[in-house]
Amino acid sequence: MIAFPNCKINLGLHITEKRQDGYHNLQTIFYPVPWCDIVEIINLKSSIYNQKNDSSDFRFQIEDSRFKASGIPVPGDPRNNLCIRAWELLKKDYPQLPSVYIHLHKIIPMGAGLGGGSSDGACVLKTLNEQFTLNLNAEQINRYALALGSDCPFFMENKPSYATGRGEILEPVALDLSNYKIVFINAGIHISTKWAFENIQPQQPQKDLREVIALPITEWKHTLCNDFEAPVIAANPQIGEIKEALYADGALYTSMTGSGSTIFGIYPKYQSINLNFPSTYLVKTV
Repeated sequence: MIAFPNCKINLGLHITEKRQDGYHNLQTIFYPVPWCDIVEIINLKSSIYNQKNDSSDFRFQIEDSRFKASGIPVPGDPRNNLCIRAWELLKKDYPQLPSVYIHLHKIIPMGAGLGGGSSDGACVLKTLNEQFTLNLNAEQINRYALALGSDCPFFMENKPSYATGRGEILEPVALDLSNYKIVFINAGIHISTKWAFENIQPQQPQKDLREVIALPITEWKHTLCNDFEAPVIAANPQIGEIKEALYADGALYTSMTGSGSTIFGIYPKYQSINLNFPSTYLVKTV
């Protein structure tokens, strides 16, 4: 089975307090974006896998299951990849789950604030549940998603949401950006989430994000902000320069997403875009 886990943007992001469990409470608007990785999951006992089988065609093996990553290089220990961890979580409680081959083709940049890894893990949970008829209901599978990561529950529903708590308490919001296009600029800077939280001072926002996004997009510039921007841009001025360039080019609203480092700009759907960034920058329009 092949699936296409998408990324997200944060429209506003406020870190409101540090919790006793070490996590932080936040307020944000999650908005799904059709920029996707590719995940393929195959039952190792299936004839399809036997046709594709190559003993060298995997990067990591746990029990009898196999994992391979292609596309953008995925650093670190494969056993920590959320795709593998998703399979492990379900296998622990559902021993009938067969061994699988998971192939992740990585397209969404990592350490970029786009939630690609969380989306991949959530996608594997959903796909395994469907493919092998585990019959998990929404509440059950959301518990597994939260065990994977704070952003993962959002990707189970994958609808515009006002998020609080760690990001797992979700309230649907009426927001439709289909009449706009979104431009993403990533300068190849990896921002550690741990570093970002260490360099931010939690505080309560002055305005409710649900009220702000109800305003015309042309009014978002001075009212909708990401608390991580100040420390991230102070340490990486070129990220601030990207934001300035997007506004100069006519973007209606531009912001950093998540803890960075990707900057996105929202443009009228039929407006031409004239940007001039170094060839090493990733530029994507959806």
